Amino acid sequence: MAEHGMRTGEVAVVIPALNEALRIREVVEQTLRHCPWVIVVDDGSDDGTGEQLRDLPVTVLRHPQRRGKGAALRSGFAEAHARGARGVLTLDGDGQHDPADLPRLLEAAARHPRCIVIGARLRHRAAAPPHRRMANAFGDWGVAWAAGHRIADTQSGQRYYPASVIALGDVPGEDFVFEAQLLITAARRLGVHCVSVPVETRYRGDDGGPLRRSHFRPLRDLYRITSHVVRQVLAHGDVWNEYRRVRAQAPRLDAGG
Repeated sequence: MAEHGMRTGEVAVVIPALNEALRIREVVEQTLRHCPWVIVVDDGSDDGTGEQLRDLPVTVLRHPQRRGKGAALRSGFAEAHARGARGVLTLDGDGQHDPADLPRLLEAAARHPRCIVIGARLRHRAAAPPHRRMANAFGDWGVAWAAGHRIADTQSGQRYYPASVIALGDVPGEDFVFEAQLLITAARRLGVHCVSVPVETRYRGDDGGPLRRSHFRPLRDLYRITSHVVRQVLAHGDVWNEYRRVRAQAPRLDAGG
């Protein structure tokens, strides 16, 4: 199922990858079971990430040097848009997202046309490290304030974006800031809001082995996101009335049809 009869072959899965040789093949093979169109953006890896995919039916784009997650997503979006994608799914290359959840995101997109759909890590959230839970909660409030509507799990990289969002060509921000800014720009410029689908975060691979440590650094990246978001909030004006309006809302959730 997909938006307005959209088939999975019309939706690209974009996977940004930096030094993911340990898990990237597993992630891509699982993704191909659900979506046949996969674009991996190798962001200057030096561990042979791209080599792990040489015999798989996927598109691999490579940055000669590391440019950050934001740039990797931009490259993947541009490729998908140029090839006529009607939407894009994203997930990280480290294995923390379960590709089996991708059809659920597409089904939610069909129920909520023109929305960004987020795979929100709400199930068994208490199992996450306390500092990550605090960072996520703080980031959720800031991004919601700037976007003008409550959002569950603004830091999740497992998402569905409609074509109108991936076509935005001038969204500022680098690394994880870019993902936060996409939610803000989509809401403010296009009127595209977010719906969250509860998912679980995986802390081990299918072989039982640990995943590599996340590239997200709570103190560093939350500071970057927060300082960026504060500028967005101030730019929109009417700061405290907007805060009260957004705080009175509840995040929009879709637990299944």
